[in-house]
Amino acid sequence: MSSRKRLTVLFVLSLFAPRVMADVRLPALISSNMVLQQNTRAPIWGWADAGEKISLRASWLTHRLTTVANSGGEWQVLLPTPAAGGPYKLIITGNNRIVLDNILSGEVWFASGQSNMAMAVEKCRNGEDEITTANYPDIRLFHVARQWAAEPQADCQGYWTGTTPETIRKFSGVAYFFARSLYNTINVPVGIISASKGGSPIESWIAGETLKADPDFEPVFALWKKWEAEYPEANKKYRQARATWEKEKKRALALNRELPESPIRPEAVHQISRPHKRPGHNYNGMVAPIVPFAIKGFIWYQGESNVSRPEQYAKLFQTLITGWRQEWGRQELPFYFVQIAPYRYKEGPLKASHLREAQAQALLLPRTGMVVTTDVGDMEDVHPKNKQVVGQRLAQLALAKTYGFDTLVYSGPVYKSMQIEGSAIRLYFEHTGSGLMSKGSRPVGFEIAGKDKVFVPANAIIDGRAILVSSEEVKHPVAVRFAWCLKGIPDFFNKEGLPAAPFRTDGPK
Repeated sequence: MSSRKRLTVLFVLSLFAPRVMADVRLPALISSNMVLQQNTRAPIWGWADAGEKISLRASWLTHRLTTVANSGGEWQVLLPTPAAGGPYKLIITGNNRIVLDNILSGEVWFASGQSNMAMAVEKCRNGEDEITTANYPDIRLFHVARQWAAEPQADCQGYWTGTTPETIRKFSGVAYFFARSLYNTINVPVGIISASKGGSPIESWIAGETLKADPDFEPVFALWKKWEAEYPEANKKYRQARATWEKEKKRALALNRELPESPIRPEAVHQISRPHKRPGHNYNGMVAPIVPFAIKGFIWYQGESNVSRPEQYAKLFQTLITGWRQEWGRQELPFYFVQIAPYRYKEGPLKASHLREAQAQALLLPRTGMVVTTDVGDMEDVHPKNKQVVGQRLAQLALAKTYGFDTLVYSGPVYKSMQIEGSAIRLYFEHTGSGLMSKGSRPVGFEIAGKDKVFVPANAIIDGRAILVSSEEVKHPVAVRFAWCLKGIPDFFNKEGLPAAPFRTDGPK
């Protein structure tokens, strides 16, 4: 019998032979090249036979850690981690032996959201230059492969790698620029876990059970029930229209005529054909497998897919933040997020303004921070390319609020209070830094209204650390708003160059 035939026979026989012992297995996230959160007790977990004895030996410890797999074959050990440094080695032994090497101890952050978080370095401003200079062996990247599921998943696909021109090209620009700014300041290894999906609404990132437990979120599920009911007939009509369009398009091309307009997918077809939009599905596929890996905190950039439903967003967003913290069992984890940038949304500027306002309400939760992007948006592109500034501002938040850089100015002006002075309104702000400024001759983006609540463009003058706002059209003003109906880029900053957050004085407190 040839060696090839012998191997084939042995393989077939092995399929029917009882498996006496199962190998210890680890999730993709726990592997060589990973970064462990420093100075903590990091969960290390995996699977084995029920009752199998598992031991861990870390090169930075003098003693061995042991545990036993439970009846479901699951096991977990809390591993004391050293101060920032490395590389280290970790050996995990059960019925088999796994050696993990080139491990670093440092700071680990979880980055998530939709397309503006997912936007790869190669598509960002000066992308090719950024790729060429990306040589940071102590910044480790883990890209969670996109998967969505109806139930929480135990594992994901991905692997840890150092930052090189080859590995950074497709990685999240915001996540990388955040990690780079952090690393260049605190000078310790940084691990960044990226899990994002373009076009994903916020409810897809929240555990389904969490959503179902709150009656306020019934409208979210009601929408899906409506779309599911409409889908069969809507999809049939859409397919018929699409087939007709394909024939007309082919004929137009042959005759060198103008192409017919493509049929628009009904909302039911648009939604149901995209499972990553379903409540809980992205959480199940891309967040659940990361829990309970030890992290320092979260960065988040999402909101564009919820512009049509801003009235739901404030509670949904705060539910996501508290829910993720509960999943990790650590309510103190910081959560820093990006407010959506200016853009000509089909829903109109007011919907987008209300969505920004809903995002800002998350600041009521402890250990949160918001990056404002009104100055780096693109009215014609929902994916503005200057992600370097976004990542840097997220890092400023982390440095100031998490890493003790107390003197660092991390926010632009935030509305605090107002005072009516005759035909003008004086506005006071927090986070004025070393002073207020505009890049043009005077601040732009203010509107003022009287009791009729008809807002008109206002003149704004910087007066020390306040702004005096008025208009000849409004003799008895009662309210002001800034960067509200965005039809252009506003102009109002502190002297550290950070833009003021949009606000309305008659909005929610």
